[in-house]
Amino acid sequence: RWVLSLQCKGSRNFMSALRRAVEVDFKDKDKHKSQGLYLLTTGIPDQETYTISAYVAEVCGGFDLQLHVCLFSVTKDTGSSGVIPARYADPTETASAFKEIVQAAKGRFHWFGEAGIFESDDITSIVSEMEKAKNYSQKCAFLVESLKQRS
Repeated sequence: RWVLSLQCKGSRNFMSALRRAVEVDFKDKDKHKSQGLYLLTTGIPDQETYTISAYVAEVCGGFDLQLHVCLFSVTKDTGSSGVIPARYADPTETASAFKEIVQAAKGRFHWFGEAGIFESDDITSIVSEMEKAKNYSQKCAFLVESLKQRS
């Protein structure tokens, strides 16, 4: 109900949203224990990247929390309301800023667009594991072949 009541505005006040998500009353902390936060966004936060990274590193380390970011790049610079955000960066700069923030939060970064996936930590990890498995398989095949030749 809360999400449905939200209205679009020309701001990406990331710090305010993050504070609201992580700063719970200490007497109710056990009820609200989170392991991960997911940020779904289309652009760079209003605040500077270094400020957010420092805050995220402190908060996520203190609460054993991870911040994951899903960046969706749209082709237009303005939203349906035509409002230009308070802070603007091109998609590459935006992705770079969120990668820095995610690293500080020990989370994962995913960058999607209308054409598909530009970058994803999960896909990168899967491809890396597949390459390791392929290399291991080749080494095993070589070892088996060398043992066959010896006998």
